[in-house]
Amino acid sequence: MSMTSSRPYILRALYEWILENACTPYILVNAYGPGVQVPQEHVKDGQIILNIAPAAVQGLLIKDEAIEFSGRFAGIPTPVYVPVGSVLGIYARENGQGMVFEQEKPEPPAPNTPTPTTPKKPESKPTSSRPSLRVVK
Repeated sequence: MSMTSSRPYILRALYEWILENACTPYILVNAYGPGVQVPQEHVKDGQIILNIAPAAVQGLLIKDEAIEFSGRFAGIPTPVYVPVGSVLGIYARENGQGMVFEQEKPEPPAPNTPTPTTPKKPESKPTSSRPSLRVVK
């Protein structure tokens, strides 16, 4: 039985834990992940660190699919959208306590679920004597 990702639940729990301990929650984000919308001028080495403390952002939502909020970067209000799969870690700025996540891999299709196929091309015999591979179903 396939289960949903535990990452959004862990993110919400750690966010609350960090705030309850009077610390500032930061997230480390893969800035080039699919669907990530962050100010690219602040990206370093493909990553960006975002302060998600209530005083630093407006309208913070940590949903099952993504973290959304409006933040200010160089004084300019900017909408931010980070799919939870692109969150690499969450930690407290003051002491570094938190959690680092592994890069999420796409979910394999469930058994008995048809997979999309591409139209088959007519097979042609190889013209060279080099070995070749073909898919056998």
